[in-house]
Amino acid sequence: MGERILKINKQLHHEVGKLLLSEIEFPASCFVTVVKVSTSPDLKHSKIFLSVLPEKLTGTVLKVLEKNKFRLQGQLNRKLKIRPLPRLSFRIDRTEAEATDIEELLDRIKKKK
Repeated sequence: MGERILKINKQLHHEVGKLLLSEIEFPASCFVTVVKVSTSPDLKHSKIFLSVLPEKLTGTVLKVLEKNKFRLQGQLNRKLKIRPLPRLSFRIDRTEAEATDIEELLDRIKKKK
């Protein structure tokens, strides 16, 4: 991955995180975190991977983000000097949930022994 893409990922991670805190109204008692950003080599698309707690609100959070995606994109266009600014898409990072599932399976295996 090129140096420029790494810098763009880092900058988008920081700016999207700030915008999610200040501009988007998520359901009460919902915690949304930007886990990582992956930008395509042609700089046309960026996948924003999120962690949502509690997990049962994941669908609601994605709907809220889709509804506000163009507003977020516009604010990023004004804040950042990246041209072209990649189009954002939001994804859920399942790493933590999968790790929890694996730990539970390992615990069950230990108890059976």
